[in-house]
Amino acid sequence: MAGITGWTGGPVAEAVGLASDLELVSGVSRKAAGRTTAEVVGRNGAGGYVFATVGEALDATQTDVLVEFTSAEMARANVLDAIGRRVHVVNGSSGLTADDYSMIERLAVQAGVGVVAMANASIMAALLQRFATLAAAHMEAWEIIDYASAGKIDVPSGTATQLAERLGEVRRPNAPMPTDQLIGPREARGTAVAGTQVHSIRLPSYSVSTEVVFGQAGERLILRHEAGESAAPYVGGTLTAIRAVVSRLGLVRDLHTLLFA
Repeated sequence: MAGITGWTGGPVAEAVGLASDLELVSGVSRKAAGRTTAEVVGRNGAGGYVFATVGEALDATQTDVLVEFTSAEMARANVLDAIGRRVHVVNGSSGLTADDYSMIERLAVQAGVGVVAMANASIMAALLQRFATLAAAHMEAWEIIDYASAGKIDVPSGTATQLAERLGEVRRPNAPMPTDQLIGPREARGTAVAGTQVHSIRLPSYSVSTEVVFGQAGERLILRHEAGESAAPYVGGTLTAIRAVVSRLGLVRDLHTLLFA
């Protein structure tokens, strides 16, 4: 578990320790390096030691799956470290680019391992994506609003980006007014992701919440996933991905694909 002392990594590590079919063999955290996983997670996290880097943890312990919940800055290197050692990966950190994912897909296939990359590990968020793609087949116009904490540095969020990309696979929304014909700063209309306008809001009290608004003459359909300030929504989806990734080859983008493909 990379990020074992983190907001999401800690609860996921504890859930792994409680699962009868999973075993927590080590953790990664610079500030907790040298301690046992039981000391960091509690008695339900018994199973090994915490290391300063993913490379050190993978070299010291026999591992089937690396679970990555660190940061946008560290995720890419950690995922590549695992693939290079032929270890499956469940990545819950956002911030990876399209080029990163292309490289990860290629290297994972070469190494014979699976990678599940989840911008959002919530099963409800995956359901939002599912319902939105169904709606897009019958609607012609929509936009996305991306809510997250004031300190989240990547914009739009990985959740909003994946939702826009998924909707773009269904169809491109009709723009009532092209941005190059607007008067005023074009930034006021957000940014276009796969043809969808996305607006990012960063304020205290938000975790990661995503809203898609469909509109047509005389009516609107609003679908919204609203996450609270605990990591509880992301535990179940992560365990599902851990169990599934060992039978996969190459890259699976998002929990939605894992559940509904």
